[in-house]
Amino acid sequence: MKDIVTTRKMENGVACYYGTTGQEKFESFTYSELIDMKINALDLLEDPKNYAVDTEKHTLVMKK
Repeated sequence: MKDIVTTRKMENGVACYYGTTGQEKFESFTYSELIDMKINALDLLEDPKNYAVDTEKHTLVMKK
């Protein structure tokens, strides 16, 4: 799991950026994928640090 540092709204979903500053990589998720994972897109955009991304499984999880 990699901590998300920032997110950006895309035309059909959300891009989640992770990694260190200057060397950030991203994983993008469509709105349909977010709904299937029960992730609120607005919450993800407003509070990205509450989430982590699993790049191998292409999933997001809410950190506790």
